[in-house]
Amino acid sequence: MLSNIISKNNMVKCALIVGLFVICNSCYQDEKLNVPVKDTNVDLSSPLDRYIEDNFTKKYGMAIRYRFVDRYVDPNERVTPPRLDVVRPMLDFIQKFWIDPYLEVANGEEFFKNHVPAEIVLLGGFIFNEDGTVTLGTADAGAQITFTNVNSIDPDDLDWRALQLQTVYHEFAHTVHQRYKLPTAFETISPNGYSSAGSWFNVPEEEALQRGFVSPYATSSPNEDFAETVAFYLFDTNFLTDVLTDETNCDTPECAGRNEGRERIRQKLNAISSHYEKVTGVNLQDLREAIQSKL
Repeated sequence: MLSNIISKNNMVKCALIVGLFVICNSCYQDEKLNVPVKDTNVDLSSPLDRYIEDNFTKKYGMAIRYRFVDRYVDPNERVTPPRLDVVRPMLDFIQKFWIDPYLEVANGEEFFKNHVPAEIVLLGGFIFNEDGTVTLGTADAGAQITFTNVNSIDPDDLDWRALQLQTVYHEFAHTVHQRYKLPTAFETISPNGYSSAGSWFNVPEEEALQRGFVSPYATSSPNEDFAETVAFYLFDTNFLTDVLTDETNCDTPECAGRNEGRERIRQKLNAISSHYEKVTGVNLQDLREAIQSKL
């Protein structure tokens, strides 16, 4: 379960640097692939519902939930449903930036249809928790992905877009290691770099990079390291230059440490890419190019 969680006082600041602070409360505590029972009592009275049925449920087996949102969150959480006028634009966003790239690469359509979550939940704002924190996006063990802040939809807003893509590509990556395990010896590439679920947020960006991780959250476990590496590689436009390319004229210990970290990330990405293609038939470089062509 991926959750971007921040305090209310820091909500705006952290939302603006989306993807850098990601808390995953139970992503790796519960790796079961629990598939919800399909709702057979579907109201198809509106054009929007008929559109969803034809273009998402029948095609991919995905139920799109935008009503009765309290059913999909904890009783102690407060949420806002999406406005009706943003549902179709959000579905168009999901189609363009998540579904279409898979349809455009070899074996992508088969992989997507066989691994897509059964439910997509749309929430109008963030999830406000009883302890004063705010959840920016969640998912449930390959069975459900929740998009938040849908009422603020703006695909041209780089921060809003990054939040949505970080959520969906991180969570969708989890289905690969859940079903096919991690690449061989993946955990040994940064053997001393992992922190823990309860302390990763104390790791600065600079330190995470020197340890060989794409983000502080990636240090929380090998599973999250895998998902974060996939997500950042796919959606981060500057990933190749900022993360994979060594700095030149490196004459300080800090610079040398960053380049050593980049080498570990390159090793991880090579292992992930080979594993992906072997077990799913999807070439991650082709998928990245398909995504990047739309950004």
